[in-house]
Amino acid sequence: MSGQHETYRVFFGFGKEPFGQNVRVEDMMKSAALLGVKERFLYAVGLSAAAVITGEVGSGKSSALRFASALLHPSEYKILAVTATTGTIIELYKQLCHTLDVLTKNTSKAVLTRIIRSSLLELADKKQKPVLIIDEASLLRLDVFTELHTITQFEGDSRPILPIILAGQNNLIDNLQYRQARALASRVVARGHLEALTQDEMTAYLTHHQSIAGMKQNLFSEQAVTAIHQGSGGLLRRANHLARGSLIAAATEKCNVVSAEHVRSASTELI
Repeated sequence: MSGQHETYRVFFGFGKEPFGQNVRVEDMMKSAALLGVKERFLYAVGLSAAAVITGEVGSGKSSALRFASALLHPSEYKILAVTATTGTIIELYKQLCHTLDVLTKNTSKAVLTRIIRSSLLELADKKQKPVLIIDEASLLRLDVFTELHTITQFEGDSRPILPIILAGQNNLIDNLQYRQARALASRVVARGHLEALTQDEMTAYLTHHQSIAGMKQNLFSEQAVTAIHQGSGGLLRRANHLARGSLIAAATEKCNVVSAEHVRSASTELI
């Protein structure tokens, strides 16, 4: 597939990969959904509170978080980005220590809590605000939500230091309704949901990503856009796979326009 990958770029004249996974922040399409995440993210950070961002797998949550966090200047903010697991709070705290540049092999919850709180206070004293971003937060165990709340409390909860951004699938909201998560949930001041793209939004998305790769005309027929929209359910990750695969299929047949049949061919490669 790597050879085909290069062939389609040469065939169509793309300057770079149009549907890659790690699109530069400045190249992201400024959709209403993306800007909505940014506003909620910055609002929660400004208040040192919590925000919740939900969406289906592949809806663009991680990209939206990357877009929003890029707006925070590193001289003023320290981004602490971790990926949740179904493990204990110890696993999450170890990740957090790593992002805080703290080397420790200690596995005591009490010791790790003390280390993290001390590091957060040290950052605050240096006028560098920590921002904790937890991706895949819907995987977190309920007891982890309880523990997480403890590292947000300073000076009798009168000194807000650590904003938390929780991102995950739709059940994240349900999990925050449980008694064990109520203390953390009470800190939530904003919540957003990334919806699947409509067909018009998909058209704009495909056009935008072609343009940032140096393509001035739209290579996808109207029927191809419909097929990508239907085949992806409006979710960005799958739409990217279908768009790239259909371009490869079209280039293989030396077709200058991507058809619905090319999209269907691409879909057979996906699960």
